Parts: sequence; C-alpha cells; structure tokens
Amino acid sequence: MNSILVKWKSRDFLVIILFLQLVAYATVFFDVPVARQVIGFIYLTFVPGFVITKLLKLDELDGLETILFSVALSVAFLMLAGLSINEFCFLFGALQPLSLTPSMIILNSLILIGGVLIYLRSEDVKPLVDDSSWPSPSALLLVCLPILSVVGAMWVNAYGNNLILLSMIIAISLLFAIGVTSKKLLPSKLHPLAVLMIAISLLYHVSLISKYIVSFGSDVPFEYFIFKTTQNTAHWSSTLPSLWGAQYGRINAMLSVTILPTFYSGLLNIDATWVFKTLFPLIFSFVSLGLYGVWRTYVGKEYAFISAFLFVAQSTFYTEMLGLNRQMVGELFFVLLLLVILKKEMKPINKTVCFMIFGFALVVSHYALAEIFLFFILFALISLIVLKRPSSNITVGMFIFFFAVMFTWYIYTSGSSVFDSFLEFGDNVYQQLGEFSDPASRGETVLRGLGMEEPPSIWNAISRTFAYITQGLIVVGFVGLILKRTKIHFQVDYFVLSSEAMALLAMLILVPGLANTLNMTRFYHILLFFLAPFCVLGAETLARFVSKQKTQIITSILLLAVLTPYFFFQTDFIYEVTGSESWSLPLSMHRMNGYMLYRAIGYIPEQNVFGAHWLSRYLDTQYTQVHADMDSRHKPLLAYGLILPSKINVLSNITKVEKGEVIYLGRLNVVSGIVDSGSMLLNSSELSFALSDMSKIYSNGGCEVYKNIATTGDA
Repeated sequence: MNSILVKWKSRDFLVIILFLQLVAYATVFFDVPVARQVIGFIYLTFVPGFVITKLLKLDELDGLETILFSVALSVAFLMLAGLSINEFCFLFGALQPLSLTPSMIILNSLILIGGVLIYLRSEDVKPLVDDSSWPSPSALLLVCLPILSVVGAMWVNAYGNNLILLSMIIAISLLFAIGVTSKKLLPSKLHPLAVLMIAISLLYHVSLISKYIVSFGSDVPFEYFIFKTTQNTAHWSSTLPSLWGAQYGRINAMLSVTILPTFYSGLLNIDATWVFKTLFPLIFSFVSLGLYGVWRTYVGKEYAFISAFLFVAQSTFYTEMLGLNRQMVGELFFVLLLLVILKKEMKPINKTVCFMIFGFALVVSHYALAEIFLFFILFALISLIVLKRPSSNITVGMFIFFFAVMFTWYIYTSGSSVFDSFLEFGDNVYQQLGEFSDPASRGETVLRGLGMEEPPSIWNAISRTFAYITQGLIVVGFVGLILKRTKIHFQVDYFVLSSEAMALLAMLILVPGLANTLNMTRFYHILLFFLAPFCVLGAETLARFVSKQKTQIITSILLLAVLTPYFFFQTDFIYEVTGSESWSLPLSMHRMNGYMLYRAIGYIPEQNVFGAHWLSRYLDTQYTQVHADMDSRHKPLLAYGLILPSKINVLSNITKVEKGEVIYLGRLNVVSGIVDSGSMLLNSSELSFALSDMSKIYSNGGCEVYKNIATTGDA
C-alpha cells in the first residue's frame, strides 16, 4: 500500500488541524462515546507535539524519532500549558481554570496558532507516519498482541480463566525468537512496532485486571487522592495544608499526576481510575520505543531489539511501575533527554530548546528521576573534563539550567516538601554508614540479588539463576567493551553514562541504606536504560571466545537460551503452570490467599470500594473519627473514600472507640480474618471486644462499618 503523501503542503496541514479540532469539539460537546476517547487521546497525545516539531524545524529527526518527540512534546505541552492556564486564569478570577470549557478552548487555540505559524512559513510538512510498508500482514499480526492482552485480561475479570493470557505470553516469546533468528519473518523495519506492541501487551495484561487501581506496594493510592483533589476543584494548588504531610506534598508538586490526568479525564470523559489504568500505561509504553531509538545507534537494530526485550521482560516494568504513574511519565522525558543529548545530528539550538522543555517536564513529573538525571550529567561533565574529552552534547549550561529549575521548583512548591525529602533521605543514608559491615543494611532485594537469601522453592532458584546470568552477561559485556573484545564501540558520551550506571549499581550494593531510598528493583529498572545493551554484548563476547567464525549464531542461541526462560519466569508463567506460589495478579489471583492479594499486591476488592464510597457519602468524615487497619487506611479509604490517613486511627487489639466513632472493616478483615495493625498481623477475632458495644450500620458481604451503639440514632 502506497503512502498517502510524501509531504503535505502547509495549507493542507492547517486544514487538517482545523478538521481535527472540529472533530474534537464535536465529540466532546456531543459526548460521542468511544470516538471522544479514541480521537481525543490521539489528538492530545500526538498533534501538539507534532506541531512543535515543525515549529522548531526538527528536520534531523527520522520517522521513529518524530513519533517519540511528538508524544513527549505533547505530554510536556499539556502539563506546561495546563500550568499556565491554572495560574493565569486563577489570577484573573477563574476559580476552576482546569474545567472543560476553558481548557478545551485555550489548548486548541494554542495548537491552532502553531498551525498558522507553520502555514505562514509556507513550508511543506512531512506526515507523522510515512511508511509504504504499512499496513503489512506482519504489522497487522503484531497489532493483534495488545488485542490478545486486553481480551485476556477481560476474560480473567469475567471468568477467572487465564488461558488467553498464557497464550499471549507464549506468543510474545515466539515473536522474540523470530526476531532473533529470522530477518525475513521479522525484518528490522518492524522492530520498533514489535517493541511497542510487546510493551503495551505486557502492561495491559496487568493494568486491566480489576476495575480499580492496584498499588503493587507503591504510591498509586496517594497519587489517585491528589489527582482527585485537583480534579474535583478544577484547580491545582502549589501549596497544601501542613497537616497533610510530606508524602502528599511531594506528589502534589508533580504535574504528571495533577494537571495531566485532570486534562485527560475531563477532555476525554474518562473515569479517573481508567486514566491511570489505560492512558498512562499507553504513554509509558513509548519508553521502550525510545530506548530502542537510543540503542540502535550504538549496537544496531537487531541488538537494540533484544535489549528492548530484556528491558520490558523484567517484571518491574509491568508490575511495580503500574503503581507509580508519575514515574511512568517521568521516564518518557528521561529517555527523550538521553536521545537529545546523544543525537549528534541535532542542531545546537534545537538541542538546547528540546533539553529545556524535556528537562522542565522531567522535573515536574518525578523528583527521584530528576535527581538521578542530575547525578548522571554532573558526573558525566566531571568525567569528560578529567578525560580531557570535552563534549558538545553534555555541557555546563545544561547542568546549570537543570539544577536551577529542579531546586527552584522543589523549594517553592508544596512547602518545599520535595527538597526536604532529599535532605531526609540523604541523612538516613549517612546515619546508616556505620552499618557497612552488616549485609542486612542493604535491604532484602539486594541480598536476594547477591544470592544471600535462600530461595523458597526449586523454581525460585532456577528463576534467580537466569536473572543472575543476565546480570553476569551485563558485567561481561561491559568488561568486553573496555577490553575491546566486541566489534561495537560506543561514543565517549554514552560510554561515560554507562560507566556511571555501573558505578551507581555498585554503590547501591555497597552503601548501606542507599538502595532503600527508592527501592532496588526500581533502581535496577532505571539502570537498564544504560545497561541492557551490555547483556547482548556480553553474549557476543562469550561467543567470540568459542568461535570467531560463528559468533553471530552462537550469540543468538545463547541469548535465546537465557532470555526466553528469563521472560517466562519474570511473568510468573512457569510458577502458574507448575502450580507453585506465584505473584502474578493476572495469572494467579484465583489461587492467592487474602493477605498476598489484598495487602502485599494491593488489589482493592469491589466491596471495599463500595464501603468507602458509602462511608464518605453518609458520614461526615471531617468530624467523625474512623478506625481501620493499615490496608484499608492506605488504599480504599484514601483513594475512593478520599479520607486522609491522618483522619483514621490504626485498628489494633487495644483500640478504644469513643462515642460517635466508627470502625471500617475491609474484605481482608471480614473474609480473610486478618487485621494489619502496622506492627503486626492480628486475627479479626481479637477485635471482638471493640465491636461488642457497637452497631453494624453497613455491610455488603465483604466490607462492614460499625458505629458506637450509644449514638446509633445519629447514623
């Protein structure tokens, strides 16, 4: 099928923008189901950024890079334009500046102005997608993967049957094997699409389980609370009441979980929960595509495909990250900053402007990632100076700009809670330096990664073995690159950044308490941005020792032999088919006990949500003291009851309930008979003394609410 046009005339491009805006207005104001969501998301996520790429004349970008820049610039545009709308409209008396009408009109006006400026320059515009091979049968088959993922997740939700998802995991492994062994069946021009489809499939097969958010031990209930607070008032406040605490302040300072989801939810008419469960994973999937774009320059398209597979195969990508929406958005800008820094063909002015946009967007998306990025460019500058290899890609000006923006934003928003947290985390690490000789000070994850923790079963031992092999290949690849045992040689900028990643990994293992500042699994996930290609290079290095004539074949066999079982173990496929203990929510939730499902993984039962809604609707929670265990306190009551934990007393076996106060019991308490008091797990029967003088005022079979019997008539 031939491409529609090689280039659009500037007039045609302006007409297309006007047409898209008319369609957007029509679908929004007539609230056309499906069309409003699909067309609106595509319009908001691609068009603003594409217009900006043309305004900046980023002609040096190829097709893949144009898509990446369009998505990242669009998301940055929504956050920065939203910030401007929020501040200026509020300044002029608009109490709800982020409501639908002003947001829609101002955003479309800004996009239209960009289109008019392009038209006035009378320059032809290359389409966002201009590939004569699309749609090919192979490409259409790749698109079926996410469909299989979505249908499989729905099947699990409806019938508790995971057969479709198991088939999807097998299909992904077969696709990977084809990509490694056959250039004919999966040509390199389809590698970007394959990477994107695999990423979306893995993310959706987990995120679409349940109608409600799942925390995976992370901060999504707090993010959801802050998001709903912004959405309900249609205004983002840079300050928060002091009693809310530092954790809320840190999250509130991030536009990625305040203004951005408020725009998407309002303009597309999507429930807040589904913004986090569908749109954010879709945006996050472009991180893998961006890494492929970075790596292909250094290791080639085939090795970049394999490296991207390793990145998405690691379980943190599609489990823990789904509970960290601000980090998902932040990683998009992190990888685009790497792309900007490492792309030598970019004009200096374009490099500077894009660095400033993506730098600011990263700062207002995720504070930990911003701090890590600052660390990387600072030590890269120092290393390049020491090596007497000055670079035009990483400059002092970049560091000064990023440092100034970062600390200005973190000091002057949300009562400087982010800045205070930096100091607190640094002090915690300093206090633990005296425990250097104690291995336990590194945390359980580090000990497990070093093989110092006994595996609970033979399958866990095998799984860890394959994980250790991937890590060993990374080390071998890095050493092989230094000793020039590979055909591939990195430019000095990427080599310095990769060396810093290896150094940081060593520090996380050696320095007590450092890994606990973010969580070792999240650190490793971020370090794979730099280190994943070294796994492939490690396999090549070993293959060259075996046979220099058959290096390519041996490398492919070794990578298939390691990464395929690694993927099956990371997705918990092996644990499910063998009936072993599994932590996979989509594959094994049907056989999990209550504590693992509700407390450890963070699955919120529907009964808990209904109970939280009822409690916040029929009781004045501002003046009524609530007692609940830690699970209910930090999940349903916070996210869906919108009740601050500071308003909730932790339930225990010594709880004393005063007149008018209530006890909220979730499914973990009512059905599983477990109460998480924070310091210990209790049996629900131990609460009988507290419930004896109380009246049950709500029950739905999985959630119960009790109120002091002396004031039953007030309920």
